[in-house]
Amino acid sequence: MAKKEFILQGFTSRTHVTAVRELFDLPDIERVLLSVAFVTEAGVDLLRAQINGCAARVTVFAGIRNDLTSRQGLGLLQALGVKLYAVDTGSRNVLFHPKLYLVRGHSRARLVIGSANLTLGGLNNNIEAGIEFDFDLTNKNDKFVVESIEARFDVLPTDYPDHVLKIGSTALLDEMHASGRLVDEMAIPPPRPGTAAGSGSSDPVPRIKLMVPPLRRALAAARKAVPKSARSSVEGKGATTRSPVPAIVGVEFELVWESKALTRRDLTIPTGVNTHATGSVNLDKGLLEESVDHRHYFRDDVFDALTWTATNSTGKVEQAFAKFQLVLKAVSYGEFDLRLAHSTGTTSRTYLQSNAMTRLSWGPMRPYVAREDLIGRTLALYRDKADHARFVLEID
Repeated sequence: MAKKEFILQGFTSRTHVTAVRELFDLPDIERVLLSVAFVTEAGVDLLRAQINGCAARVTVFAGIRNDLTSRQGLGLLQALGVKLYAVDTGSRNVLFHPKLYLVRGHSRARLVIGSANLTLGGLNNNIEAGIEFDFDLTNKNDKFVVESIEARFDVLPTDYPDHVLKIGSTALLDEMHASGRLVDEMAIPPPRPGTAAGSGSSDPVPRIKLMVPPLRRALAAARKAVPKSARSSVEGKGATTRSPVPAIVGVEFELVWESKALTRRDLTIPTGVNTHATGSVNLDKGLLEESVDHRHYFRDDVFDALTWTATNSTGKVEQAFAKFQLVLKAVSYGEFDLRLAHSTGTTSRTYLQSNAMTRLSWGPMRPYVAREDLIGRTLALYRDKADHARFVLEID
């Protein structure tokens, strides 16, 4: 009889990524079957080592046309050498939604089935429920269950040839992306708040504290940052102006930076009556990859389309203005014109100590962000892919 364990990820320290990785500990793996609704590159990367060890025996069924499964996620699975099927229902209102992870050996099989997708959220960050089974294949009832699962999926490509599509080339993935059935992780939709609120609105709900520390994905936009060696020096140059790309605004945004946990200083909340509020937040290393030099990244890559002007005769500090939409905990507070300042000197103590060289002044946004319930949350900066002079700031 199969052994069972219930997983309630988030409310307990047991995660789905740990459980799924343990499935692969069987010494004689004969087959692996994965079925999920959503796939992202970061989710696949969490299981890369396990899949890579037996890729020729791995079959994956992944839903597409759902605004979440990405070209990068399926591309990584294909690169690992698995047998990959994309399940396209032909409708955005009918999703392929079964989530299960099955690993079968000669005499045992292990299964995790529940709500967890092949994403960072599904495997670690979200509150997810699942059940882990350990089957004894010498038991006829256990063997029947495992064989039934495999048989149900084995017939899908034959029974639904127009909808269960074997991915045999990157060209097919490119075609699916071009037709909108796969998303590009480099091009994400902006936060879509369902409500709007004024400065007097009250939202006292704190961020839930779970047993599982969140995992963060690498920022794809930052990976494309122009290497410092390829840049011309900013110091000593005058103002620069670049026109935004002429296209429809607000359709796709790219995540260009995330902060670490926000502090009182970041949110300009004084600790006492005599404490001076800075009124700005440093755009520092945050969660950028080690290879990204934040001292140049914001001025030369994130805000390169803005008009920068020197604030004094020395030219050591430049400023620019841009439009930022503010979204707090999925509530939109509108768009604001905010000031950015950048220190251009490369010999200063600040620069040599790798501190922040670019700062964002909260300005008229300050009354909205100076809130106790935002301490410890993360600030995400999105850039409009069509208009590089428009941005979204989201604290969640």
